[in-house]
Amino acid sequence: MDLAYTEDEEAFRARLREWLAAVLPTLPPRPDPRDWPARRAYDCGWQRRLYDAGYADVHWDASPTRRLIFLEETERAGAPYVGANFVGLLHAGPTIAAEGTKEQRERWLPPVLRGDEVWCQGFSEPDAGSDLASLRTRAVRDGDHYVVSGSKIWTSHAEVADWCELLVRTDPDAARHRGITWLAMPMDAPGITVRPLRTLAGSTEFAEMFLDEVRVPVGNRIGEENDGWRVTMVTLSFERGTAFVGEVVACRRVLGELARAAQRGGRWGDDVLRRRLGRLSAEFRALWRLTQWNVSEAEATGGVPGVGGSVFKLRYSHARQELYDTAAAVLGPDALDLGHAWNLDRLSSLSYTIAAGTSQIQRNIVAERILGLPKGR
Repeated sequence: MDLAYTEDEEAFRARLREWLAAVLPTLPPRPDPRDWPARRAYDCGWQRRLYDAGYADVHWDASPTRRLIFLEETERAGAPYVGANFVGLLHAGPTIAAEGTKEQRERWLPPVLRGDEVWCQGFSEPDAGSDLASLRTRAVRDGDHYVVSGSKIWTSHAEVADWCELLVRTDPDAARHRGITWLAMPMDAPGITVRPLRTLAGSTEFAEMFLDEVRVPVGNRIGEENDGWRVTMVTLSFERGTAFVGEVVACRRVLGELARAAQRGGRWGDDVLRRRLGRLSAEFRALWRLTQWNVSEAEATGGVPGVGGSVFKLRYSHARQELYDTAAAVLGPDALDLGHAWNLDRLSSLSYTIAAGTSQIQRNIVAERILGLPKGR
């Protein structure tokens, strides 16, 4: 498999670097990370700049390789992350682009690309997190609407979202994976209650969401009724296959900062620490190569990442935790200072072996779909 970039792709990289160098110094200061309305405004403002400059389409209209270059270069340049636009740009948008009708693509994709609308993810439930197929939120057909009742948890960006990618059970008598439907739910519909959840780091990017007979138009269904599990696998392939690309680049940057901090702080003489840093360097280089391989595979199969994303997500989750455990070793007593970005990232890294499918779920996927092992009983 050829992992090299073409001349056209390298030209795209050069243009993007030039644009980033000119635009990033003109950005306003970043808002308080705990102020989500301000963060939404900032993130959407950045998305509008990308749109006006012709770079907003990389998340689904461009090739997977061009998307990889975009994520790599924006992270290296220290550009704003997608932030509040995470679900729309990296989950819901690519899913609608792949599975939606022409009318649905025309309705929902341009506002996401312009930064006009923000999406949240309504997948997990209190008793259906990693075991997503056991979800119980029900949708009953009533004419041209579904009437939805139930609850969701860990709903990313619910308090500032306009739309929700929502999984519901439309056939309670069907087998667990066969009675699920994927809906686009307007967050201003009557019957929706959002209660923010505070993380260890003090932020509130997650929420509980309670749904009391919320009416969602049938035209907001992506895919066929009861075919939502297949559509969800498309969403999760993007979530696990390409959504963390920028974070791998960020981790490699942090690794270099850790090495320099160890040298300044007199820790460079610690052989154990140097070996940890060297092993992590090799780990993230391998993860970057795996990312390129996954993108090349997606390029050859129509743009949707394959099950190789589970291999990546499994190893990346643990490597990120190891990276910030090493950061604590470098910081020493300062590892207790929550004012340091590395310490906040360390707290955040604890969730990575749970978020987007637990490591146990990823191991099952690798075992069954890649290695061909029998399902557990």
